[in-house]
Parts: sequence; structure tokens; C-alpha cells
Amino acid sequence: MNIVILSRNPKLYSTKRLVEAATKRKHSVQIIDPLMCEIIIEKKNPAVIYKGKYLENIDAIIPRIGASVTFYGTAVVRQFEMMKVFSTVESQALVRSRDKLRSLQVLSRAGLGMPKTVFSNYTKDVAEVINYVGGAPLVIKLLEGTQGLGVVLAETNNAAESVLEAFNGLQARVIVQEFIKESKGADIRAFVVDGNVVGAMKRQGKEGEFRSNLHRGGSATIIQLTDEEENAALKSAKALGLGICGVDMLQSARGPLILEVNSSPGLEGIEFATKKDIANIIIRYIERNV
Repeated sequence: MNIVILSRNPKLYSTKRLVEAATKRKHSVQIIDPLMCEIIIEKKNPAVIYKGKYLENIDAIIPRIGASVTFYGTAVVRQFEMMKVFSTVESQALVRSRDKLRSLQVLSRAGLGMPKTVFSNYTKDVAEVINYVGGAPLVIKLLEGTQGLGVVLAETNNAAESVLEAFNGLQARVIVQEFIKESKGADIRAFVVDGNVVGAMKRQGKEGEFRSNLHRGGSATIIQLTDEEENAALKSAKALGLGICGVDMLQSARGPLILEVNSSPGLEGIEFATKKDIANIIIRYIERNV
């Protein structure tokens, strides 16, 4: 098969591993920067041009679209779909998952547990918002934040009010969430491919850090999910329509609580923690569908 990986950085671990896995299984693979693609919209003849050449005879694409280029990256994915090319992550699901507020609404409608969350339109009554989630400590998240950036733990009501007022003054969209004390700075990442959990790890924040992201210095260890946790991960992926995703959840006294669902999950942490060849599983997923 001819496989295209939509990635802006060929040196990234995830991109390199996917190339390696595809090549090992005798597929032709090329890395294409989605921002360097030109989209030709024409009746019954959609096309993508890359570096002056039409991209033709492509069997499948693997979108590795960063959050900062979601708009154009998704347009490129959509164009390939119009050309009847299989995508491991559908454009509509990619857009849905990138909108944190919308994805939480979709997950809530599907009956999944999550930390109590409040979103408001730059309200001046920040004390009321704080009360809605049970008061401090609480977590404030920028809607556009990734990899733990734009996430603040406010330990007192005064601190929470100050942070919210500052974000409101900057007209930055935020959500306010209750802080789950019993998670102790750890969360779970379940990696889902084609309706199956293919690996799971527990990520622990470094000393004094409530964010468990590996980019923030956290550590990862393999974990065996409970039936409830596995079901929550699979239900989340299904609700958002994602063929590949990383489902982040907290362990709480009331069961697993979904934090977010990542449509371009990195492979490095999960492969090192589980010692599984996740890249190979992704290529096999394409083989089953093309």
C-alpha cells in the first residue's frame, strides 16, 4: 500500500516509528507536511498538491496533526477523504476531539464520568463559578492548551478568583474543573486502536507537580485497567468516533473520570511503558480497512 503520514516533523519519535512499522510490512510510506499541501476543489475531481506534484494512488493517511495547525490540517485530511482515501482518524472526529468543551459535552451525553466542569462567558461573578465545582482546590484549563500547558491548580478561593479574573481580562476561554484529590497527581492513558485498548499506562507527576504529562517531567508505568476503566476508554473513543486515540482519565472514589481524549496520541511513552509495538498495531489497522 501507499501510506502517507501527515506530520510536520519527520524526526519525531511517533513519526519515525510509524515509518519503520510500515516499511517492515513492505508498504511504501512518505511523510508530508500538511501545511505545505495545496487543496484543489473542483467538481468530482478533488486533489491535493504537494511541492508542485499531485498526490495520487494514496491508499491511506495517518494524520499526526498538531493542535496549533488543526484548522488547515483537518482541511487536508477532509480533502483526502473526498478522494476516497482511508484515514486512521476521520476529519470530523479530529475537529470534535480538539474542541475540549464540545468533546466533554459529547462524553457527558454518552454517560461517561468526568470531573465536575464549568464553562462561562467571561463572567464577572467568578466566586459563583468556583462554588459550582465545590470550591478550591480546583483546576483551571485554557481551552486551547496542550501537553499540560495552560493548566493551573488554584489551591485557595482567592487564588482561583485572581487567575479567573486574569484569564477573563485577556479574553482567554477557560474551563474550571473540580480537583480530584485521591488521584494524587496521577492519571491513566489508555491507547485505543480500532475499538480495542492496545496498551495502558499510569502517568505520575514529578514531586510537587499535579500535572502528570510526560512533557512536564512525569513518569510512566504499565498498568492493568479494571473492566470499568477499559469500558470507559472504549466508550469515549466510540462517542467521539475516533479509530485511534489516547483516553486520559483519573482514578477516583466514584470510578474512572475522563479528562480528555487525544486524537494524535504520542507513541513514545506508551511503547516504553508497555513494551508493545503500537506502531505495528496501527499499520495492521490500516491493512484491515484498505
